[in-house]
Amino acid sequence: MKLKKLTGTIAAAAMVMGMLAGCGSSDTAAADTSATTEAAAADTTAAADTTATTEAAAEDTAAADPAAEAVTGEVTAAGSSALLPLAQAAADKFMDANPDCSVTVNGGGSGEGLKQVADGAIDIGDSDVFAEEKLDASVAAGLVDHEVCVITMAPVVNADLGVDNLTTDQLIDIFTGKVTNWKEVGGPDEEILLVTRPSSSGTRALFKNWALNGEEEASNEALETDDSGTLLQTVEQNKGAIGYVALSYLVDDDTVKTVAIDGVEPTLENTYNGTYKVWGYEHMYTNGEGSEAAQAFINYMMSDEFGDSIEAMGYGVSSKMSDEAVKAHEAK
Repeated sequence: MKLKKLTGTIAAAAMVMGMLAGCGSSDTAAADTSATTEAAAADTTAAADTTATTEAAAEDTAAADPAAEAVTGEVTAAGSSALLPLAQAAADKFMDANPDCSVTVNGGGSGEGLKQVADGAIDIGDSDVFAEEKLDASVAAGLVDHEVCVITMAPVVNADLGVDNLTTDQLIDIFTGKVTNWKEVGGPDEEILLVTRPSSSGTRALFKNWALNGEEEASNEALETDDSGTLLQTVEQNKGAIGYVALSYLVDDDTVKTVAIDGVEPTLENTYNGTYKVWGYEHMYTNGEGSEAAQAFINYMMSDEFGDSIEAMGYGVSSKMSDEAVKAHEAK
């Protein structure tokens, strides 16, 4: 009898333990299921956060770089022969990045470029001088100025002449026709041959103002050109010739020789520090704000992306001009 009771007790205990074990497995499984669900939810939230962050970054990038979207349309520019090489180089790179936008750049002189943009014939008028110097004040007032870089003008002579420095007074006497032989300014017994610029030339206006102290240049219609390449060729081929060009036309060119003024060489360094005075801003004028394509092209020329090309091509970066250089020009 006692044995039966003991067996029953053991069986009951075993049943209770089994039930408790079953309950424990169920609770563990539920806990595991709950943890898995919470982990999945966390992963989903993290993925959503990542997507949102990526989208926000993309929106920020687009907002910071409005030019990221390709530009379409057409842009026409004309004017300054001094700015022409830089404008053409910028146009080529701009069109590479924006194949659906056509940019056409021509010379013709600052005065002509300003007249055409004021008349609405072109989108951008390139000029070596301020519009007020070539147009009526009322017409110039309708144009918007964009100073894209600095240009330095240098007197140039034949490489075999043997003259490498002139004083300001000597330079004025030469270009106004008062001196007609190089021996009068320390050179050889050689007749001076002036290669001049037309009255519409911004290069001429800039040189007159800063190299000749405002004196009017003598005219030589037989050798008058606003094509800097033609001018350089004429000076190269005539021993007594003298003219003036932008430094941008003298990069890697030793066919002619630059002339220092009052002992100061025409270099970018001397332009920046204010010791060389024959320089000016290069302007791109639009009629009003101009088209979106024209604005995009001008912004590209003034961008950091294109900045390295400016000095490499012989132009100056406006932000590098010293306070002394800028104040000297503003004071005149």
